[in-house]
Amino acid sequence: MVREILLLGDPRLYQVSSPVEIDELDTVKAVVNDLHDTLMAYREKYGAGRAIAAPQIGVFKRLIYMCIDEPVVFINPTLHFEDDEMMEVLDDCMSFPGLLVRVKRYKRCRIRFKGMDFSDQERKLEGDLSELLQHEYDHLDGILATMRAIDARAFYLKGHKMVLN
Repeated sequence: MVREILLLGDPRLYQVSSPVEIDELDTVKAVVNDLHDTLMAYREKYGAGRAIAAPQIGVFKRLIYMCIDEPVVFINPTLHFEDDEMMEVLDDCMSFPGLLVRVKRYKRCRIRFKGMDFSDQERKLEGDLSELLQHEYDHLDGILATMRAIDARAFYLKGHKMVLN
């Protein structure tokens, strides 16, 4: 089912999500279906969207759904950074369509998580996938890209000419 995406300014977006417990896996399956449907509807409307965090649809559990080549569900993820190399990116978000925010993210990360069978899994990510998972992970802690802006002039509207220093 397509769910409403919480938008910038909604105080619920700043909540910290709680871990998924193993006895909640049946509920998680329904939430994952909703995350998938919501992501696909957003993609159809805006032509963008690669991942979504459960808090964005009002489910405050540590759960991320990513669908690029194939769907991947990250339950109770933890991020680890192996070095300090950063990259500057223009971050966008389904919770504020049309707005881009210049932020710094780690170029590489390792994400440890539970799969849909609650087994331990791990992936190494680099570049845009590293940035994407850091963005979604922030949602689990009630952090928005707007809070990570490089400075007060780091905001841009999509479709407008941008001049980056």
